[in-house]
Amino acid sequence: MSILPSFMMTVASEVQKETVLEIPKEYGINFKTGQLTGKIVEGKEAIKVWIWNCLKTQRFRYPIYSWDYGADLEQYIGHTVSEEYLNTDGESEIKEALMVNPYIEGISDFSAEVRKEYLTLAFKVETRFGEMEVEQSV
Repeated sequence: MSILPSFMMTVASEVQKETVLEIPKEYGINFKTGQLTGKIVEGKEAIKVWIWNCLKTQRFRYPIYSWDYGADLEQYIGHTVSEEYLNTDGESEIKEALMVNPYIEGISDFSAEVRKEYLTLAFKVETRFGEMEVEQSV
């Protein structure tokens, strides 16, 4: 039994808890073929793999993934949209998809282009491990 009220103790214990992020780990991927390499990658390379997987996964399609995972990019393919709309709406879609990762701090220099059946994305990602450039066709 304590001399302090119990609600004071829960507030104090919540303040002491800090979020400590571990170094991210993912299975390595050959980005050209989409095949697993059999190696485990860490840090910046693991974030790159996570981004690749997230952008290749159609949001809300697969029940195994949470609704926060994936990107809804198929809506732009096969439709005639202006370049301004594609860049504005596409950037917000990418930010919504990627910012759920606690290691990703921001996205900048976004550009998107529809080429026949593919949507080509290019942007910079600011992570806890430094900045990286991403260019991917979906």
